[in-house]
Amino acid sequence: MNKISKTIALTTAVAMLGGCAGQVTREESGSVMGAVVGGVVGNQIGGGKGKDLATVIGVIAGAMAGANIGRSLDKVDEMHAQRALEYNQTNTPAVWHNPDKNHDVVFTPTRTFETSDGRYCREYQTEVKIGGRAEQGYGTACRQPDGSWKMVNR
Repeated sequence: MNKISKTIALTTAVAMLGGCAGQVTREESGSVMGAVVGGVVGNQIGGGKGKDLATVIGVIAGAMAGANIGRSLDKVDEMHAQRALEYNQTNTPAVWHNPDKNHDVVFTPTRTFETSDGRYCREYQTEVKIGGRAEQGYGTACRQPDGSWKMVNR
């Protein structure tokens, strides 16, 4: 495992532990998830000596994009996402427009699974169009005892 991969793994672990200590904002969660995805993509794209630079650029760009998505989402978006997680079949997108934030969202559950402790979880992809620019996001949510879905870091 190279230095960049260790940094990404450590950042993810810290974010997961921070989520246990208190309420994590959508912006913080989006930033961490974006940084991890961006770092992985950058690492795969870069080659030779440029690999580390591509990874760092991917982490920074991913964190910024993820924070932007998280910051822009509100209760209307959460309600639609909850409904999609509960009722949409895998790979069937839910699409909505949020008039208060003036953005469009495509939210797609991509995989459903049961954890070893019996919780049902779903991976999902989001695309949020903000000011004509599309931002991508990825995550996992698990059903809580009260029936709601909560975003989790894995």
